[in-house]
Amino acid sequence: MNREVLMLADVLAREKNVDVEVVFGALEAALASAAKRRYDDEDVELRVQIDRENGQYDTFRRWLVVPNEAGLQEPDREILLFEAQETDASIAVGAYIEEEVESVEIGRIGAQTAKQVILQRIRDAERDRLLQDFLARGDKIMMGTVKRVDKVQAVVESGRVEAVLPREHMLPRENLRAGDRVRAFMLSVDQTARGARQVQLSRTAPEFLIELFRQEVPEVDQGVLEIKGAARDAGVRAKVAVHAVDMRIDPVGTCVGVRGSRVTAVRNEIGGEAVDIVIWNEEPAQYVMNALSPAVVRSIVVDEEQHSMEVVCDEENLAIAIGRAGQNVRLASQLTGWQINLITETDAAAKHEKESRALIGLFTSKLDVDEEVASILIEEGFTSLEEVAYVPVAEMLEIDAFDEDLVEELRSRARAAILTAAIAQEESSDALQDLSTLQGMDSLLIAQLAEHKVFTRDDLADLAVDELMEMTTLNEAAAKEMIMQARAHWFDEA
Repeated sequence: MNREVLMLADVLAREKNVDVEVVFGALEAALASAAKRRYDDEDVELRVQIDRENGQYDTFRRWLVVPNEAGLQEPDREILLFEAQETDASIAVGAYIEEEVESVEIGRIGAQTAKQVILQRIRDAERDRLLQDFLARGDKIMMGTVKRVDKVQAVVESGRVEAVLPREHMLPRENLRAGDRVRAFMLSVDQTARGARQVQLSRTAPEFLIELFRQEVPEVDQGVLEIKGAARDAGVRAKVAVHAVDMRIDPVGTCVGVRGSRVTAVRNEIGGEAVDIVIWNEEPAQYVMNALSPAVVRSIVVDEEQHSMEVVCDEENLAIAIGRAGQNVRLASQLTGWQINLITETDAAAKHEKESRALIGLFTSKLDVDEEVASILIEEGFTSLEEVAYVPVAEMLEIDAFDEDLVEELRSRARAAILTAAIAQEESSDALQDLSTLQGMDSLLIAQLAEHKVFTRDDLADLAVDELMEMTTLNEAAAKEMIMQARAHWFDEA
């Protein structure tokens, strides 16, 4: 009988082309399943160990050791630590106590359940081996045949490997049918899942577009051209950023191909989706300007703290930069990773004027200077008292209108104002909440709020969005976010 166990394992391993250890594991699980039938409560846990040399096998009932204070959640499968230590003084929580029990004979397993356990284990092992072989090729795009389609997903078969293409990852208005040939990006691989669900595909992911260009443009594999990223409004429009490692080649022309052959091949695969080729640049501002093409940008103000850019366009180019339903600016923002705020030249001038007036008020009141001196500081790029106080003297002396005595006096007054504000804040720290801890808050905003008697978070939280916009240079989205931050502690206290 023991010889039959070894022969059965060998035959199944050869027939199914799987490791013999997988078959032994399946046999052990089947024998354990059959042995459970002897117990009234089949919730017991059994372990079967087959000797790989002579086919002899033994069966053990096992109990998991749990902490004393936890109690027994599953009495048929658990044992408290103090009870287990009566048998083995060195045993710890998480280990098992085992007791040998009578094994079932291999000839009595004939039950269909045991057979199904063995076959299922072998099928799982065979599927895992096929998947590992497929993944070992390093392919990121799967080319396969649609096996079946329902309302939720399509099952795609490539060789003997199956994957799922969820409906939300299909192109808009895409109508796949059984038997269709399809290409898709391997979005994720879940080794713990079963069947086709192990591999999830996508035809809408930006990575799919990148891999399609990689296949169509051999210069990418040759290392003379890099694809830096992509952003997609699947089925409608996309932007792809490229960079020429070899400056002798034209990155846009290389991706487009002769008479548009390369980009056309990519577009045909993704349902005619329009593709803009954008030249990548290590300078973020230039990169954003390229991404907003074909719109012409007048100027850009970069806010690194907020990771955003204020882009100024004339009236004619503003609509182009925004695109239909905001598509162009949205894709440019996704591609570059920067938040892009588009404004007209008129709005930019008005905002600049408002900011200048606020800074003039700050400098004239805190530094006790006239508007002429305050205007010179603003023209030279000073935006806070801290900059006036701590910028090197040599830099301030480069201003033609300032001499050494005036520079020292301005620095002294700025430090005094900062110190006075710090002392006032220290003295009132028990009663006031610090506005400066709010994300996006700076000294200019604090000064603008102070002019309107807004000193605490509660004062700020009581404002309406339009009120805050009138007091400061914040736009509607930033004002709303600032007020929500100020109100956050109300909900925490509640």
